[in-house]
Amino acid sequence: MFLAEKKVQVSRQMIKKTFQEKGIPYASELSLKNIQDLEKVIDWNIENQVLLYRLSSNMFPWMSEYEFDDLPDIAEIRTLLARVGEKVKQHDLRLTYHPGPFNVLATRDSGVLEKTIKELRQHGEVMDMIGLPRTPFAKINLHVGGAYGDKPSAIDRFCHNYQQLPDTARLRLTVENDDKANMFSTSDLLEIHQRTGIPLVFDYLHHQLCTGGWSEEEAMLTAVSTWPKPIRPVIHYSSSRKKYEDELVSEVAHADYIYQHINLYGQDADIMLEAKAKERAVQRYLEEFAVDV
Repeated sequence: MFLAEKKVQVSRQMIKKTFQEKGIPYASELSLKNIQDLEKVIDWNIENQVLLYRLSSNMFPWMSEYEFDDLPDIAEIRTLLARVGEKVKQHDLRLTYHPGPFNVLATRDSGVLEKTIKELRQHGEVMDMIGLPRTPFAKINLHVGGAYGDKPSAIDRFCHNYQQLPDTARLRLTVENDDKANMFSTSDLLEIHQRTGIPLVFDYLHHQLCTGGWSEEEAMLTAVSTWPKPIRPVIHYSSSRKKYEDELVSEVAHADYIYQHINLYGQDADIMLEAKAKERAVQRYLEEFAVDV
């Protein structure tokens, strides 16, 4: 049985009005339920040998409005996360994060930067509670953002603001290529890696929409080469929903399933499948393309 059929969910949320009315105690209650279900997800992954999982940034509703120690249930939450961490370590399961697009290190707005630094710190603190290493093995993945028609200046701001992050986030940070031609291709991101050492995450679908003049193979191999040994690089793969499922949607939309065999160009990498059908998509891909895990 799949997780959705068991009503397992790790991203219980509430609207702003509800948070204003019920406050931190209710946020704590929802967070505890999310973490309880996170353990169920981890158990499912281990049982099914799916050893890469993206943590939800919504496990702690409205976390930008408080610190974790403010939560009445934080002691139980810490115990649960530590138990998750033991299972993760025992079974070599890799956990990662991909915070939302409102986290923009290249922003020109000091308020946005302050919020971004706090949220990235909190993502790192959750990983610390799980006991994950402060390395890109437990990656916190971002897009550069904030191009404003001037990519060199945005790259300067990103590199400068990256240095302001606390170790819990900075040492785990990775950066991913974009899906719009006026944004950041893998070739653009190479400068960020050269200036900061940040590893690059290669996204296949994004590259099709923003090549930077590079072939898929060239961009993928370049991104993989930026990862420190012995950490396995992570790549993102999705099929185009517009091409395979619904021609009326945006070209950047992800399909429910994966429709092509993934070409790793001879590299050893961990693949994050970005497919709406989630574990069903993973299972179908493994069966259709006879892939062993």
